[in-house]
Amino acid sequence: MSSSDPSSANIVKFASLDSETQAVLRQATASRLNAYCPYSKFQVGAAVVTATGAIFGGCNIENSAYTVGICAERTALAKAISEGFKSFKAVAVIGNQENVYTTPCGACRQFLSEFGNLKIFISKPDLEDVYVTDLGQLLPHQFQIDQ
Repeated sequence: MSSSDPSSANIVKFASLDSETQAVLRQATASRLNAYCPYSKFQVGAAVVTATGAIFGGCNIENSAYTVGICAERTALAKAISEGFKSFKAVAVIGNQENVYTTPCGACRQFLSEFGNLKIFISKPDLEDVYVTDLGQLLPHQFQIDQ
């Protein structure tokens, strides 16, 4: 996870969002509480919305061999993909930082890019203000294989 403070132009009030977006943000918030992070103590939750509207949550899972841990975004996508979903509309991410937005790390940004230019909703734990962006803004020059 990386932290950033986006311009106020991309910040909206949670209450102004549609019910599906509110639901995915709530799922990300709930998933964050399941994080296994005994080393960093940095809880992150994420949730993805499939093209059919199904929502899958995920949390970060650390390991004493740090590089084999998995971020919340990839956990949520892996859960959805393992259930047969391959098309997604949006991702929500909630970190445990109260003063900055916790955005997907570089590896997660690339992982998400496999599934298109998804909408990204990022909030602080209070779910008051939501940073609304998309993957193209977070990762403008994605690695892709010409197929």
